[in-house]
Amino acid sequence: MTPLDFFWFFLVLISLQPVIRQRIIDAARQRAISRLETERGSRVILLVHRQETMSFLGFPVMRFIDVNDSEEVLRAIHLTDPEIPIDLVIHTPGGLVLAAIQIARALKQHPAKVTVFVPHYAMSGGTLIALAADEIIMGPHAVLGPLDPQLGKYPAPSLIKLAKDKPIDKISDEFLVYADMAEKATRQLKQTIFELIKDKFDENKALELSELLTEGHWTHDYPITADVAKSWGLPVNTDMPELIYQLMALYPQPVRRVPSVEYVPEPKGSQKVLK
Repeated sequence: MTPLDFFWFFLVLISLQPVIRQRIIDAARQRAISRLETERGSRVILLVHRQETMSFLGFPVMRFIDVNDSEEVLRAIHLTDPEIPIDLVIHTPGGLVLAAIQIARALKQHPAKVTVFVPHYAMSGGTLIALAADEIIMGPHAVLGPLDPQLGKYPAPSLIKLAKDKPIDKISDEFLVYADMAEKATRQLKQTIFELIKDKFDENKALELSELLTEGHWTHDYPITADVAKSWGLPVNTDMPELIYQLMALYPQPVRRVPSVEYVPEPKGSQKVLK
């Protein structure tokens, strides 16, 4: 083999390495999902949005809940017999309201038990989906988030508040349109939340919670812990199966030259080490 042949062989090998690595991870995910389905007797669906080195050159892509996600989740639900429970593992910063509502309503209408697992976080639209579940299992440090609508870079409750507090002659027509849209978006989302949770609470409590989540009591990234969600009466517990964390490990962040977190990936202390 000439030096030029070796160079081209090395270049092809380096180019294919991300693809081969991704195929190995995909196969490991399918095995873990099948094992979890066998253990729980359920349909397991994962909705995970993380940065992954998916492209040829390894550039990370940030993802959110979109219509493609809703189509895939709805397809999985439709392929599941009514008597089969559904386990949805969700890890997301949120996304399109339309897509999240479609997923939430489809889960709500599934006759068998629906469990949502939140190993780390399910913010915004992820929280909306979790509210549709019969049971929400959160990691001890996992969080949900508020559901105040976002219109571009502006929170809807802030737009509504500013329109009320500022003299109308000082407000531009464009801003008034934004404020009107914000009021409609908040009312619509509040109604959706009420429909999702009204069977878990009496009417007044369901209305109170839907208002609490949508009316801007916190910033949009405020973390709602499992203890807080429990105090509201939501069906939350923290009995997270270890296999869920093993699944999440198969959704890695992009490999960087200098990692920001490092540790020896073995159990420490009284936990048993598999050999």
